[in-house]
Amino acid sequence: MKDLPPTGLRYPWAEPPEHGTAIEVAPGVLWMRLPLPMKLDHVNVYALDDGDTWTVIDTGFASKKTKGIWQALMDGPLGGKPIARVIVTHHHPDHVGLAGWLQSDFGAELITTRTAWLFARMLTLDVQEKPTQESLDFYRSAGMDKAIFDQRASERPFNFGDIVAPMPLGYTRIKQGDTITMGGRTWDIHIGNGHAPEHATFWSRDDNLVLSGDQILPSISPNIGVYATEPMADPIGDWLEACERLKLLARDDHLVLGGHKLPFTGLPTRMRQLIDNHHGALARLIDYIDSPKAASECFAPLFKRKIGEGEYGLALVEAVAHLSHLYQEGRASRTRREDGAWVYQRAE
Repeated sequence: MKDLPPTGLRYPWAEPPEHGTAIEVAPGVLWMRLPLPMKLDHVNVYALDDGDTWTVIDTGFASKKTKGIWQALMDGPLGGKPIARVIVTHHHPDHVGLAGWLQSDFGAELITTRTAWLFARMLTLDVQEKPTQESLDFYRSAGMDKAIFDQRASERPFNFGDIVAPMPLGYTRIKQGDTITMGGRTWDIHIGNGHAPEHATFWSRDDNLVLSGDQILPSISPNIGVYATEPMADPIGDWLEACERLKLLARDDHLVLGGHKLPFTGLPTRMRQLIDNHHGALARLIDYIDSPKAASECFAPLFKRKIGEGEYGLALVEAVAHLSHLYQEGRASRTRREDGAWVYQRAE
């Protein structure tokens, strides 16, 4: 979800590193960037110097182009030292895409949360040549535009395995309250939720660094959506709980190294913005559903801008998430419309 331009945030670097290059953001911590073939056209990855080896954070999509950039990074900024560990913050393809490749081709140890590993490995093994009936029913229940629905119903769906390398069996689990040593620092692990279940973030005990993945980003809020895999999930509730918990850790001098956009400081301000953004969206939405509306009819109050075809899918699942949150809190009712869509209305 787009939100208001941040105030009180500071960006030490105005420009990101070029592909195949790195910026040292702190001693022994390199910031690198990989391309993505979508509107959000990049993902940030990081390498932490462990002496004779590196630990890397997140990996980008599995593609020939991305592998080539990784090879240039290994030969260049990483100086030919081996990658011994790959840490995946959460299971989304732009973060886990090449984790299996780093394991199988370079012998790296995969470290992530149990939920991230289970989701990623399950999804890589679940290849569909045509949409499942459950997915089509879910789209219909969200009131998906008929032209978009008909197109999706007739074509091969996106498959996780298309852009995520096969993942060998085995990983090392991290969880809330653990610590990990990397880059000459001890890091506390705090788990977020909402954008992805059991999303790992890392907070340095020894200086001001935070590795936040997509849990905390500047200038954009991470997508928070409900999908056919768990249609009664409440990621908005999960998101708000995680933000309230993580904001207690935030210091103004924290240098936040996120999965997208630029590193920044001013974390207490950003945490307030992330929380207020969704409370504001929910308040606009509850006013908007004075008469019954499906998720597809609620883009205007949530996003306050025109949603293009390329953004439609993410906007739809985020609208479902917000409406379902209001419903599960008892602030809205829902009924099934004749076309199969759930329509939501403010509770009296």
